[in-house]
Amino acid sequence: MTINYQPLLPETEQPIIIIGASGIVKDAHLPAYKMAGFKVFGITNRTLSKAQELAEKYNIEHVFESVADAVKNAPKNAIYDITVLPDQYIEILEQLPDGAAVLIQKPMGNDLAQAREIVAVCEKKQLVAGINFQLRFASFVSAARDLINKGIIGELYDLEFRVAVNTPWELFPLIKEHPRLEILFHSVHYIDCVRSFLGNPKSVMAKTTKHPLKKLSSSRSTIILDYGETMRVVINTNHDHAFGAHHEESFIKWEGTKGAIKAKMGLLMNYPEGLPDVFEYATIDSENNNQYEWKQIALEGSWFPEAFIGTMSNLMRFKEGSDAKLHASVQDVLDTMKIVEACYISTTNGGIALDEL
Repeated sequence: MTINYQPLLPETEQPIIIIGASGIVKDAHLPAYKMAGFKVFGITNRTLSKAQELAEKYNIEHVFESVADAVKNAPKNAIYDITVLPDQYIEILEQLPDGAAVLIQKPMGNDLAQAREIVAVCEKKQLVAGINFQLRFASFVSAARDLINKGIIGELYDLEFRVAVNTPWELFPLIKEHPRLEILFHSVHYIDCVRSFLGNPKSVMAKTTKHPLKKLSSSRSTIILDYGETMRVVINTNHDHAFGAHHEESFIKWEGTKGAIKAKMGLLMNYPEGLPDVFEYATIDSENNNQYEWKQIALEGSWFPEAFIGTMSNLMRFKEGSDAKLHASVQDVLDTMKIVEACYISTTNGGIALDEL
């Protein structure tokens, strides 16, 4: 059986201008674009030396002193790739040419109010704007989506994300002290991924917590998304599992009426070195007393950096007309941000107090 999971590439060349030169640009954006053969026309960053360093390493022809300078010298069909923190999004979006295509780093704002402002600016300027939720395009997610769409595991009734790892937050100094750390910057990936399979839930229940010895706003979360009486969706994250690799976990599991799929997300384990991904699915083996048989499939690519090809390809293909849908448009991702906001409201409000009963 053929599993279709590789992204389709654009049919035309659309030069990229990168705004920002942070670690994710060095570790994910630029390696992915090089793999895909995308042309990076230029780069700009507030600390110009960082942009110059990446330009030298990746043979980027133009280093611009500012966003305004980049826009002034950009080709008409340029794609803008915003990789900075949410506080800067609106200021940058206001400077882009009307009608331009732009890929914006997640999350789409620090809260729902800011997310709505971002959508309003994009619509005012008629920008073709997407959010870089690249987990949607990770090879193991795309492979699972293809199997589910083909009916291989039947009707989906259970979707679980489980992460228990020791995350070195010191590697992320720009977000480490954010008041909405875990859900907004990490579990938001899983929330968005769930939506890409199931749409929007009816309601949300969540609790995000901090470690007693760490100066972090939150590092562990449990999120339950209500999709009705037969569908269970749960996201469990624990970034404080500092007890060695033996019991580390990082996986997505889909269960259906005819089978199941499990994807090990190796990126998060033994971070930053990571471990290999593992993709498996189980279906009934008619030749073995109708027992379920698990099959392991070797997939090319991972979440980082290859999935970044998918988000950029989809934007380019939508812009040129070869894709009918921009999968993570700002309008679509507004609902992801609504769920994030609901998670924080649920955390604040809490559950049912026993003394009320």
